[in-house]
Amino acid sequence: MLTSLQNEHVKHVVALQKHKARKEYGEFLIEGWRFVEEAIRREAEIHQIYVCPEKTKKFWPSLWEVLSERKIPILEVDDKVLRKMSETEEPQGILAIVGSKNLSWGDLDIDSQTMLLIVDGIQDPGNLGTILRTALAAGIDQVCLTTGTVDLYNPKVLRSTMGTVFALKVLTDCLPEQVVEFAESKGLNILTADIDGEPLYETGFSLPLALVVGNEGNGPSKIFRSSELTQVTLPMSNEVESLNVAIATGIILYEIARRKGLLQT
Repeated sequence: MLTSLQNEHVKHVVALQKHKARKEYGEFLIEGWRFVEEAIRREAEIHQIYVCPEKTKKFWPSLWEVLSERKIPILEVDDKVLRKMSETEEPQGILAIVGSKNLSWGDLDIDSQTMLLIVDGIQDPGNLGTILRTALAAGIDQVCLTTGTVDLYNPKVLRSTMGTVFALKVLTDCLPEQVVEFAESKGLNILTADIDGEPLYETGFSLPLALVVGNEGNGPSKIFRSSELTQVTLPMSNEVESLNVAIATGIILYEIARRKGLLQT
């Protein structure tokens, strides 16, 4: 059992709480039984499991069998070490190091029915996590995050995805100009959510499609507001000026999915 706070395992886990280390090592942390189970179910690349026996009596036996079958390294830690490793006030007793995906434009699957989500400069971790979870629920599993968007592997982002991050193809650090160039080269119609756009329910659009949603305060980047691209907005009643970006994105995604038959039950 690991009991020393000075152990290299502890130092590595604590380092991964920072963006710089996550990028350097190509790894990130997940915590909690549900999250680890989802990572296993979605066949994520789990590098290491840390478990505190004091907190795991209810869930551990069945999970141990699966982890052992997949030959995933497991290390027991005491409660003091677990609390040092964890970012939550009351750790559930398990956390894992997972390998991050390093995807490129060539990893995206583009065909006549493609719906690609572009997240442009979203700053709030909860908003990004909710957008990703909603996108997958609406049948969209390919996403591009532009430069300036909050880190995909930020712990708050990950918690907000509720594990759906493992089922998505997510490109990160994409320049807006690259997005437009890629979309045009693949025949993707770009649809930008913007406050000055046309009402969503009166706007026509066709697949394949790239939907752009922008920063909470400033909206999408200038290049996505080009007169050559289609902008849409949600109609508002009762003098409401705007909606939370995650909520607005969800409404637009589901409207597109409904019209284009992307929803699966």
